[in-house]
Amino acid sequence: MSGTLNKVMLIGHTGDDVKMHYFEGGNSLGRFPLATNETYTNKTTNERVTNTEWHNIVVRNKAAEICEKYLKKGDMVYIEGRLKTRKWQDDKGLDRYSTEIHCTDFTFLTPKGESSSTANSNAGQNIQKPQPTAEPQNNNSVSEEEDDLPF
Repeated sequence: MSGTLNKVMLIGHTGDDVKMHYFEGGNSLGRFPLATNETYTNKTTNERVTNTEWHNIVVRNKAAEICEKYLKKGDMVYIEGRLKTRKWQDDKGLDRYSTEIHCTDFTFLTPKGESSSTANSNAGQNIQKPQPTAEPQNNNSVSEEEDDLPF
């Protein structure tokens, strides 16, 4: 074991649709912003304060195509991945840095058929949303009724 860990887990709302880039050889890359919120009450003014943090999400190949097809602006999604910082030069030749989350796993949390507009209109209602798990979701897993384990 190398003794280090680079892991990020986020639950947030997409800030835009997935922007796709296609490369020679059939590879593809999808990018989209993800907003996470922190809400607290200011003790001196007793006012609710919300801070929004924006994250740059990068998905590759088949995962990018799935995200492009099903994720829309405002959808809630669970993202798991690792941090990566890119160095690049701007028009003036100055070194610039971008920190991104390279997605390794994701789970869509907005119910199927519910767009961001209906999600916002139901914000005041108490709607149960599926909770993400730390384990990757496999569509071909065996259901609990089908297994014959005694526990």
